[in-house]
Amino acid sequence: MTSSTSLQPKITIVGYGSQGRAHALNLRDSGFDVTVGLRPGGPTEAKAQADGFVVKAPAEAVKDADLVAVLTPDMVQQKLYEDVLHANLKQGAVLLFAHGLNVHFDMIKPREDLDVILVAPKGPGALVRREYEIGRGVPCIYAVYQDKSGQAEQFALTYAGGLGGARANIIKTTFKEETETDLFGEQAVLCGGASSLVQAGFETLVEAGYQPEIAYYEVLHELKLIVDLFYEGGVTRMLEFISETAQYGDFVSGPRVIDASVKARMKDVLTDIQNGTFVRNWKAEYDAGLPNYKKFQQADKDHAIEKVGAELRAKMVWLQANTQNDAAKA
Repeated sequence: MTSSTSLQPKITIVGYGSQGRAHALNLRDSGFDVTVGLRPGGPTEAKAQADGFVVKAPAEAVKDADLVAVLTPDMVQQKLYEDVLHANLKQGAVLLFAHGLNVHFDMIKPREDLDVILVAPKGPGALVRREYEIGRGVPCIYAVYQDKSGQAEQFALTYAGGLGGARANIIKTTFKEETETDLFGEQAVLCGGASSLVQAGFETLVEAGYQPEIAYYEVLHELKLIVDLFYEGGVTRMLEFISETAQYGDFVSGPRVIDASVKARMKDVLTDIQNGTFVRNWKAEYDAGLPNYKKFQQADKDHAIEKVGAELRAKMVWLQANTQNDAAKA
């Protein structure tokens, strides 16, 4: 590739969900030539066109692109690569992912002539876009899996800069580290761990005879206040803003709930991620039509805390206003 191409690659974004839309808009506003590749007649085609993008079928969209960013859901990426990208990516192009799962676990084996990189903003798409629009940025991590051109790292840094990541922080990682830590964080802490902890706390209080509404406020509603303090300044800031009574309870009871046995099970979760057990099980579940996934999802939606929460949130006028604003922006 020429030096001018390396500085201003022609980019195709495949996928137009939360991340895809944010990436496309930010990159275009940063001066890049951006095309969007989507299935004709699909649910996001009209949205991308309304945002002013040229939208083409993926096979056509990637043919002339210097850099192709794959921003579709994980479980459709292997088929997308095998059926569309492998044959249509031009020689020497850059193939970019925002999550390394398919490459790291060998579900996608990229052509040898390609540069293969990863750029992952550490925030949801709406935040990536919002922070860019107000002149800031969301931190990004990046990695190089295959460097055929000798410029792969520069492509990753250029792309991350176009998203606004250079305004915040950009950290180098590997496909292995990004994939395994991302899966672990989701499962053990952010999603699986947090939701199970909240549900167990709610059940404990209700089973002891306390009102469900009070239990909801104590174990779910107020969690946002604590998480915001974590986000702003870590555990130190949280301790600064809670009472001495709450601090003492933290010190003596936190380790009783999250004890050595919990950490041991976290290590088991990490082992299953590292050795591929989780991904094999997830792929088998997806290929089977998601029967267990749907049951688990419905069980969470049917949990008693969801019914109580919906009733209480309906009375929180500030939440309704936020929902309406988000809908208007969308």
